[in-house]
Amino acid sequence: MFDIYTIRSGYIVFTHLDHRNRKNEEELGESDFLLEHSKNYKEGTSIIMKIDTSSEKTAQQVFDAYTLDDTFGFTRTFVPVFLSAYGQDNLISRSQAKRLLARFDVFKEIILDFDKVESIGQAFADEVFRVFRQQNPEINIYPTRTNEQVEKMIRHVTGER
Repeated sequence: MFDIYTIRSGYIVFTHLDHRNRKNEEELGESDFLLEHSKNYKEGTSIIMKIDTSSEKTAQQVFDAYTLDDTFGFTRTFVPVFLSAYGQDNLISRSQAKRLLARFDVFKEIILDFDKVESIGQAFADEVFRVFRQQNPEINIYPTRTNEQVEKMIRHVTGER
């Protein structure tokens, strides 16, 4: 619902910017940032949320984007995959995939955004796109904004051509 929100906990800062709802500006999309911030460290967690005064976004539009049916529950989620990598780590292991997949079982549809992800390992891809799908056939996972290397690995583990 917010155009900008920041969550800061310890050294970690996550910021989400939604540029799509400003009047008289071109559609810029969304941006997510995860940073380690060692200056001004404070214990605890703080959250800052801002709504642009010219925003035309409605609560109904937000709810519609995350619900699939008339149950009015949040059954769809959008996950920026790059946030599951820590620092310069590549997403290669099953354990990294399992951390990404935590709590996915409460959704019916998961959109995995691979923007800023250069490649993924076979074990990571297998855990997400074969093992999880076999264990949860009622949940749909849709990768988006994949590059050629990521697409190739997903096709490899799923047997799709």
